[in-house]
Amino acid sequence: MNTRSTALPPPVQQPVRAPGATGTTETTGTTGVTGVTGSASSAPASRRPGASRAPYAEALRAHAGRDWLRLNVPGHAADTARFAPLADLFGPDVLALDFPPLLDGLDLGDASPLAEAQDLAAAAWGARRTWFLTNGASQANQIASLITPALGDTLVVQRSVHSSVIDGLVLSGLDAVFVQPSIDAEQGIAHGITPEALARALADADRPAAAYVVSPSYFGAVSDIRGLADVAHDAGVPLIVDEAWGAHFGFHPRLPAGALSQGADLVTSSTHKLGGSLTQSAMLHLADGPYADRLEPLIDRAHRMVQSTSASALLLASLDLARAQLAGGAGELGESIDAADRIRRTIRRLGRFRLVADTFPAYEDVVGSDPLRIAIDTRHGHISGHDARRLLYRDHQIMVEVATDAAIVAVVGGGSLPDTERFVEALHCLPTPLTDGGHQPLQRLPAPGPARLTTREAFHRPTRVLPAEEAVGRISADTLAAYPPGIPNLLPGEEITAEVVAFLQHTARTPHGHVRGAHDAGLTGLRVVDMGL
Repeated sequence: MNTRSTALPPPVQQPVRAPGATGTTETTGTTGVTGVTGSASSAPASRRPGASRAPYAEALRAHAGRDWLRLNVPGHAADTARFAPLADLFGPDVLALDFPPLLDGLDLGDASPLAEAQDLAAAAWGARRTWFLTNGASQANQIASLITPALGDTLVVQRSVHSSVIDGLVLSGLDAVFVQPSIDAEQGIAHGITPEALARALADADRPAAAYVVSPSYFGAVSDIRGLADVAHDAGVPLIVDEAWGAHFGFHPRLPAGALSQGADLVTSSTHKLGGSLTQSAMLHLADGPYADRLEPLIDRAHRMVQSTSASALLLASLDLARAQLAGGAGELGESIDAADRIRRTIRRLGRFRLVADTFPAYEDVVGSDPLRIAIDTRHGHISGHDARRLLYRDHQIMVEVATDAAIVAVVGGGSLPDTERFVEALHCLPTPLTDGGHQPLQRLPAPGPARLTTREAFHRPTRVLPAEEAVGRISADTLAAYPPGIPNLLPGEEITAEVVAFLQHTARTPHGHVRGAHDAGLTGLRVVDMGL
C-alpha cells in the first residue's frame, strides 16, 4: 500500500514548494458524460507567483517555534507535561500549533498571512474572494442562505440539496420553491436538474432571490453549470452552487471544470472532502461576476455571524496547505485518477458488479462525472450496499464513504494513492446472501409531501411528538435526512407521508444507518407542528 503524508512547511523564512509541484495545470475544451473540463483560459490560476507557498501555515509554524509564556486560551497552554494525554494522542506539535484567533503575525490586518493565504486560494479557484471556514461546507451553505433575503422573496432550490441549506432557510426565513432532480429509480438516487427545469421554476417564483443547485452529486454526477448559470442570469438572479464534493475540480485536465469557471456566482467548497485539508475545514468562493459587488458585503456580514470566534488555527493552516498542494500537484492528481480508473477497469472486467456512472448518459441533467468517485452497484453482485459496507469495514478494515440499499460509494482523495488491489480483492470476496439471482425489494426514494408552511414558520411553531403512525398527515417541524448523504427527505413545513416514514424507519434499521434530525434513533416518534396552539 502506497501512503504519503505532507509535513507542515518550515518557518516562514524558509518557504518551500508544495509537495509534487510540477507545472501549470491546464484543461481541455471537451464536454462529455465522462467529464466536463474547461478551456485553459477558464481554469483556476494554479500557478501564480508564490502559489506553491503556504503563508499562513508557514507563519503558524514560525509562531509556534518561539518561546511563549501562554496565559491565554486554549487552556492546555501547549504544556505537554501537564496535558500529557493530549500530547500522547496528537503529538506535542499539535498543542504548540493550537493558537487562538486575532494574533499579530498570523491573522490580524489586511496584509496578514491569513489574508495572503485566502488571496492565494481565490487565485487558485478563480474567485474574486475566498473565505476560509472552520465549520465545514455546512457553514458555507448557511452563509449563502442567509444573504438571499436581501436579493428577493423566494429562493429557488434543487430539492436534493444538503440539509445545511434547509437549516439556512430556517435561519433566513426566506420562502423557497423546490425543483425536483431526476431520479434513478433502479438505484434510488437523485442526480441534478436541467436548465429548462430551473427556468420554469424561476419564471413561476415570486420575486426570486437566487437559484441554488448541487454539483457534483453525492454519486459524482456533474450538472450543466454553464446552462444553469445562463438561465439564472437571464432571470436576473445569481447562481449559487453547492460544490461541496468538487473542491478538486479544475486542477487537472481529466477533472471536470470548477463551477466558478462555468459561470456560478457563489460556490461552497468542502475542501476537506477530496481536497486534502482537515475534517471540518471548507471554503466559500465568490466569483468576480455581475453580482459580486452586491454579494461581497452581505457575505462578510453573514460570515461574521456564523464563524466561530475561536476558529481553529490547525484547520485554517490545513486549508492553506491543501490549496498549495492542489495548485502545484497536477502530477499527484493524475496518479489518483489513474488509481480510480484501475478500480473501474477491474470491476468492469470481472463483471460481478456494475458502476453507477455507466448509467449517467441516460439522464439529460448529467453532463459529466467525477473520476475520483467510484459508485458501485452492489445489488448486481447479489449483496446490498449496506451489507457490503458493513463487511468491508468489519472483515477487511476498509472504509467506504456511503452505502445505500443498492450501492456503495468509494472516493479517492485528490493526491492520494490507495491500495487498489486490496479494495478490489476484498470487494469480490464478499458473500452473496441474495441467492438465485434475486434482489430484495429496493427502498426507493420517497416523493416529498406538499409544503404547508415555510421552513422557518414550521421550525418556530409550537410542536409535539407523536408516534410515527399518528404523525402521518401532520406537518413536520424537523428536517429529517437519511445520513449519509444528508439530503433531506422531509422538511419543516412539509406534510408527513407514510412513504417518507417507511423510508426513514428502514434507513434507521440498516447497518450504519442514521436519520439526521430524528427525535429518536429508531424513528418511533416524529416532532410535528401543533396547529392547535
